[in-house]
Amino acid sequence: MIGGGGRVRAMGRGPMGPGMGMPAERSKDLRGTVRKLLARLRPERLKLMTAIGLGVVSVGLLVTGPKILGTATNVLFDGIVGKRLPAGMTQAQAEALLRAHGQGQLADMLSGMTVTPGIGVDMAQFGRVLGLAALVYLLGAVFTWGQGYLMAGITQRAMYGLRREVEEKLARLPLRYFDSHPHGDILSRVTNDIDNLSTTLQQGFSQLLTSVLTIFGVLGMMFWISPLLAAVSLVTIPLAVGITFVIARRSQTQFAHQWDRTGTLNGLVEETHTGHALVQVFGRRKPMVEEFGRQNKRLYDASFRAQFLSGVIQPSVQFLGNLNYVVIAVLGGWRVATGAISLGDVQAFIQYSRQFTMPITQIAAQMTMLQSGLASAERVFEFLAALEEAAEPGAAAVPAGMAAVAPAAPAPVAGRVQLEHVSFRYDPDTPLIEDFSLTAEPGQTVAIVGPTGAGKTTVVNLLMRFYEIDAGRILLDGTDYRDLTRDRVRGCFGMVLQDTWLFAGPIRDNIAYGKEGATDEEIVAAARAAYVDHFVRTLPDGYRTLLDEDASNISAGQRQLLTIARAFLANPGILILDEATSNVDTRTEVLIQEAMARLRRGRTSFVIAHRLSTIRNADTIVVMDGGRIVEQGSHRDLLRRHGFYYALYNSQFTEAMAEAS
Repeated sequence: MIGGGGRVRAMGRGPMGPGMGMPAERSKDLRGTVRKLLARLRPERLKLMTAIGLGVVSVGLLVTGPKILGTATNVLFDGIVGKRLPAGMTQAQAEALLRAHGQGQLADMLSGMTVTPGIGVDMAQFGRVLGLAALVYLLGAVFTWGQGYLMAGITQRAMYGLRREVEEKLARLPLRYFDSHPHGDILSRVTNDIDNLSTTLQQGFSQLLTSVLTIFGVLGMMFWISPLLAAVSLVTIPLAVGITFVIARRSQTQFAHQWDRTGTLNGLVEETHTGHALVQVFGRRKPMVEEFGRQNKRLYDASFRAQFLSGVIQPSVQFLGNLNYVVIAVLGGWRVATGAISLGDVQAFIQYSRQFTMPITQIAAQMTMLQSGLASAERVFEFLAALEEAAEPGAAAVPAGMAAVAPAAPAPVAGRVQLEHVSFRYDPDTPLIEDFSLTAEPGQTVAIVGPTGAGKTTVVNLLMRFYEIDAGRILLDGTDYRDLTRDRVRGCFGMVLQDTWLFAGPIRDNIAYGKEGATDEEIVAAARAAYVDHFVRTLPDGYRTLLDEDASNISAGQRQLLTIARAFLANPGILILDEATSNVDTRTEVLIQEAMARLRRGRTSFVIAHRLSTIRNADTIVVMDGGRIVEQGSHRDLLRRHGFYYALYNSQFTEAMAEAS
């Protein structure tokens, strides 16, 4: 396709829309989405199980760390206490001596320790324990790194395949899909949703697994050290979980409001920026500033509540953790004093109690991320399940006069196009084109005219096979469209449309888009034929001049000329011109008409025109109204009939004369 316009264009330029940055809603079919996601991860199941195993080992090592450090504390404390006891006696004798002197509480504390009276800290043992702790933490970090490395590879390979499928799906979708879905939503599905799913799989899954394993590991160590202290600690857990989920639910609602109002504000800014000149002309600057202030205030209110509520979770859980810390410290100190537990175990238990609330908070956050990721996955899977174009013929026929060439090269075509009793409607309940018949002979120029909504652009859609007809048939050189591949049909056409389409990049590449592997000489020749060469050479970088995303650094007429040059370079067998000179001045239009006459020579051409003065020399003028051909003939013949075309033609000149007077 050389240009784009109206319903013919498969993807609009335009803004991406406020929906681009909005987070996905909750998944509608959770189980189905999870099954599809797991099916995509099935080729990675061995590496996925390895990553899970690494996560289990790393959590096990990191959970063991505080217990080892507690042992180091015991070695240090036992040595300090043993140094103060008389040498030459056993620990039992030292306990009896303390009780005999009325120091029963010290004796009870000593009973919970392992000391050698008169001997200080065993530095060798102390060093071995610290070395073991360092090794455990180091190995835990290595296994965590390994898990992250594997998950990154698993996720990116899965997303690589998903993006490839999405790109291939885009090529197989009919134009009807793009007409019925906002382009911003499609773009969001193939970019934002896949990125969100990638983040969820790589970070959310790993962190969720680690958090759950940490909870069970820490809980097991706490009960192993002291069932009593563990039971006391568990009292605060329901409170922490309850606070986390209640606040998270409310903050999630506020975040939804925040993104909704962000989208509204972005849409307002986008409209104001796009229509800046219009705002200035109609003196709407002050009302727009006031409206921006109102929307900005609404966004501020929602954002403040969302950020405040989400920020309350951590200090609330931390407060409960501090209360738990106080209770554990007091109760643990009393248990150490009675000899029921060692000081190192109390130290390890306090560390575990501090670690226990953190994964709970992380799980709450990861559940929100997981819901968002699954919703994004569901949106992507919905896109992949969209109805595609009808299957291509197994062995495409070659029309008479069309040589069998490589698919990449345009196929030579004589150019005889027939539409026989064609019927089509976009909406099954709304008739549009009924029993339409038209024949274009090779080399003939057929102009299609009529009022807005008559079905002119729809005929182009059907000729290009962007839509499949409901009834009748279309023949290319005597071969039914349905016996040809879409690529073969479209390879015979070149299009220059009213609404130009240019890519961000050099002017040279935009012209060269009409022919793969075009040389600089061919590009310049096409530019000269379209009267583009002169204005391009006046630009600072000539043909290397970069066009921005909207090609707004050149005029509308110059953009139109570039698409015409692209058509010259493509050198198609059949041309479709949809008001191709609408954006150029009168002098340039005359030149373009001459160039188009040369381009059309020997080729079948379909010209859609609103200015009837531009198609007076057409071989056949087809007048459409309400999806039907109401008149057909040459310009002179139609004027002699004093029918629909006559009234349409004279109305344009009457309006022009009225404007001139």
